[in-house]
Amino acid sequence: MNLKSKNPFLGSKAFNNTSRSAEATVLDFEETMTVDGAINKSFILLATLLASACISWWLTASGYNPMVLIVGGGVIGFILVLVAVFKPTTSPWVAPGYALFEGLFIGGVSALFEAMYPGIVIQAVSCTFVTFIVCFALYKYKIVKVTERFKSVVVAATLAIFTYYILSLVLSFFIDFKPMHQGNSLMSIGISVFVIIIAALNLFLDFDQIEEGARKQMPKYMEWFSAMGLMITLVWLYIEFLRLLSKLSSRD
Repeated sequence: MNLKSKNPFLGSKAFNNTSRSAEATVLDFEETMTVDGAINKSFILLATLLASACISWWLTASGYNPMVLIVGGGVIGFILVLVAVFKPTTSPWVAPGYALFEGLFIGGVSALFEAMYPGIVIQAVSCTFVTFIVCFALYKYKIVKVTERFKSVVVAATLAIFTYYILSLVLSFFIDFKPMHQGNSLMSIGISVFVIIIAALNLFLDFDQIEEGARKQMPKYMEWFSAMGLMITLVWLYIEFLRLLSKLSSRD
């Protein structure tokens, strides 16, 4: 089975090595992954994330230190992503846990941005929703085709972005270094637009991987794994919209 060069999360060894035929221990009555199942799991994770984000927002508005929620939720969420990547069979409970803690992170971050730029959260949510709908329509009606070249370019760009972010963070700890993506300069805004485009393109990889997983009859737990990958992309897209809108607002 060859499912390489896809979303960095969905393209992990779980999708490369897991298939119905390869699961020698799968019981006869166990169902396989379906597109509808992955979509249903995605709605469950989204509802969990939104509920958790609302709680985090309320706690922040009530005077609770949002950094505890942001750091705690972000770190635990990242750890759960790693657990799912290296042990996909844990996805049925790791994915909801990720949505819960990532919701705390999102709620805290959103509350801080809203305090600085009133109205920015609803704008970022709207932009994320519209982007998702547009990308889904383009994929569904085959206007955008996910070829191997398309996958390779998007994954390479995604890895380059995250490498840049990590290096910028590390350098800022040791030297007086201001990353190009910070501030509200035209270059910084341009970088944010580019990152949003790459994040949006990752949605096509998510959609394609879900369909491919269903076609290859992967085990049922991969529905949770796939839904978690889609949530990761949506969270990234939302955060980048927040960053872009805050830069634009600060120039007014």
